[in-house]
Amino acid sequence: MSRVGKLPVAIPENVKLEIDAGRIQVEGPKGKLSRNYCPEVRFEQGEGVCSVVRTTETKRARAMHGLYRQLLFNMVHGVSQGFRKELQITGVGYRAEAKDEAIVLNLGYSNPIEYRVPEGVEIVCETPNKVVISGIDKQQVGQVASELRSLRPPEPYKGKGVKYADETVRRKVGKSGVK
Repeated sequence: MSRVGKLPVAIPENVKLEIDAGRIQVEGPKGKLSRNYCPEVRFEQGEGVCSVVRTTETKRARAMHGLYRQLLFNMVHGVSQGFRKELQITGVGYRAEAKDEAIVLNLGYSNPIEYRVPEGVEIVCETPNKVVISGIDKQQVGQVASELRSLRPPEPYKGKGVKYADETVRRKVGKSGVK
């Protein structure tokens, strides 16, 4: 039995859960999410909880059991509270600025980078060096944060670049430090 899969998902009172054949839909105060699911699992809804049950005992069904339980948990958490990622920009002249449907990043290249924000994700520049990405879909928020970080990953010598707020960069000693 999957350790993650056997845990029931608590459904808050302000969240509505609909299970159709092959599709699950979660609606809450922040928005609505839906996802298709495979026939190896089924969802059983109870009083304020929902659990995921395997229909067969194949290897794929065991793998999908924990996966769909966690996907359901993320959907419920997203529509009720939402997800957020924080990025820090370090470097002289490195900064970010939110404009309309895009974010403009100056990251030491000859031209600024304009990144179009996908629908369902909100980007706020609290300071020129701090960017907050938020939304209801955990995968989409993480993907946008990863794409912004990949524009200039932090380098190990001076620590310049874009990094997650909770990320630590292992610094290296330069040539002059080795004697």
